Amino acid sequence: MEHTPGAAVKAEDFGLKGPRGWVFQGVHLDAGAGSLIAVEGPSGSGRTCLLLALTGRMKPTAGHAETGGHRLPKKMAAVRRICGLGPVPGVTDLDPALTVAEQLRERALLQGRFGGPVRALLRPRSERAGQLAARVEEALAAVGLELDALPKGPRTSVRDLTRLEELRLSIALALISRPRLLAVDDADLKLSNAERAEAWELLRSIAARGTTVLAVCSEAPADAVVLRTTAAPADPKSDADPEPGLDPEPGPDHEPESEPDPDPDPDPESDPDPESDPDPESDSEKQPGGASGQETDEKGAADALAEARRS
Repeated sequence: MEHTPGAAVKAEDFGLKGPRGWVFQGVHLDAGAGSLIAVEGPSGSGRTCLLLALTGRMKPTAGHAETGGHRLPKKMAAVRRICGLGPVPGVTDLDPALTVAEQLRERALLQGRFGGPVRALLRPRSERAGQLAARVEEALAAVGLELDALPKGPRTSVRDLTRLEELRLSIALALISRPRLLAVDDADLKLSNAERAEAWELLRSIAARGTTVLAVCSEAPADAVVLRTTAAPADPKSDADPEPGLDPEPGPDHEPESEPDPDPDPDPESDPDPESDPDPESDSEKQPGGASGQETDEKGAADALAEARRS
């Protein structure tokens, strides 16, 4: 695969606040081009929203960041052009009814029509088709996905892929555009220990070629630049004595409950009423190299992510 110059990523006091509070805040980062950056934290701690904000898909409300020299939030469109989204649930989902060949063909057609300068469309059709075919082959080689080794070859349906094969395909689709930064959500989700090691080795190899990699995970490897997010603190209303027979300490799979939102369509890019929201600096302590200890609940992060999908 052709080496792509990576994008350096910097952030200073970076944050996003929604109607229910902070999705993430106090993020500090300084990672050079070609870095492997891991956003580590539990589900619902703002990991995906942070990934989308650093790639220009979600508008932050505090601090600033730079991706590839483009300052956020002013240059969100420029950042989107140099960033490729791998698997991000709800944003770049694969169509389970399509075959692997159809997914690749669809992405190649979109890249050929919208992914380059307008003058490129003036080239002969055969030349453009050959260039796109070469990009697809490069992307497949970069992720180690051999189509002939699949159960039905290129005609294998997406629904029949293993979790690791699906991850490889999603990353290959993103690499067709030769991005300077590759973003991957849930990089280690539903993978065995051996598969998780393979996934991280894949992401390391992409970073080694020069492309910066930003990956969300539950446990970061030791050689990555790590950003840590934390779950929201317990609701003060829950400090009361628990009912008999209930465990006062929630288990690892238990998510804190939150009050329902009367507004079904919140806008995470809008600034809430400053008189109705507490000052984030007075209620939380920032963690160096990561996100602040005060995060919004899982519901707030989900609302912000829903708005990103609509945009």
